[in-house]
Amino acid sequence: MLNQKSRRGMRLIIPLSAALLAAALGLSGCTNTEGASSKSSSAPLPSVSLSGVSEDAALAARVPADIKGTGVLTVGSDTTYAPAEFRTSSDKAVGYDVDLAKALGKKLGLTAKVETANFDSILPSLGTKYNLGISGFSITNERLNAVHMVSYLNGGSTLLVKKGNPEKLTLSNLCGKKIAVQTGTVQQDDMKSKFDKECTAAGKAKVKVLPLNTTDEAITRLTTGAADGVMSDQVQMSYAAQQSNGSLQTISSSYGRSDYGIAVAKDDTEFAQLITDTVNSLIQDGTYAKIMTAWGAKTNMIETAKLDPAQS
Repeated sequence: MLNQKSRRGMRLIIPLSAALLAAALGLSGCTNTEGASSKSSSAPLPSVSLSGVSEDAALAARVPADIKGTGVLTVGSDTTYAPAEFRTSSDKAVGYDVDLAKALGKKLGLTAKVETANFDSILPSLGTKYNLGISGFSITNERLNAVHMVSYLNGGSTLLVKKGNPEKLTLSNLCGKKIAVQTGTVQQDDMKSKFDKECTAAGKAKVKVLPLNTTDEAITRLTTGAADGVMSDQVQMSYAAQQSNGSLQTISSSYGRSDYGIAVAKDDTEFAQLITDTVNSLIQDGTYAKIMTAWGAKTNMIETAKLDPAQS
């Protein structure tokens, strides 16, 4: 059953297609979560040159006429999600999702325009406002009923804690602990479907879940002592620890390995296949590895992008 509370801002009476999109948001948000933003750290940001990426004539010839006519590839993204997508102090969108979007655009002879959006508004806006959604979306079977998804990264979830892990948290002792999560994410759902069930079965108190609008807020709760840990995506939590100047760390274990996907409107099957082929072209020419390695996601890279891969 879907978590109705995670349908932020959705109408209660909506057409079926929109309902599927809204429902898909309920069980999983970003598999990623945003880490500490660049505004709070003096650490230099990665810089990825895409000057070597050029238009692929065969791929560009398959771009739908309405998109080709604008010359722009419009991408919806929740830019509060370092290192996937976030904004610098000068309000510039950066991150591996941003660089991937730009590289896709260059391959297709288009200019990628990454537009900041509320996370749960992106999927319902595909095909109308956005050509693509690239925002660390987990691929779930429920989402696949609502949109096409092109795999491009593999990830899992882990805990961010204070240096030294003063609460000695692991994935098996969260009962009664205060764990912050981003609203509408896989991790929020896991608190009930996985961790609370384990606590109840052991006769222990449930996890004290603190749902927040952004992972930046969740990290703030951790740093101020209002939360014992933050459950989020492994790549993002590692990046947040890196940006914390040693005050935060991740635990050594993770769970729930799954694919991240680029979202495409369900009725744009040919375009979704084009995006799949374009991602694979970027994998083959080394651009993909260049981007992911620069942003610390090398261990999460995939060998081949797939369209609508079934999830267990």
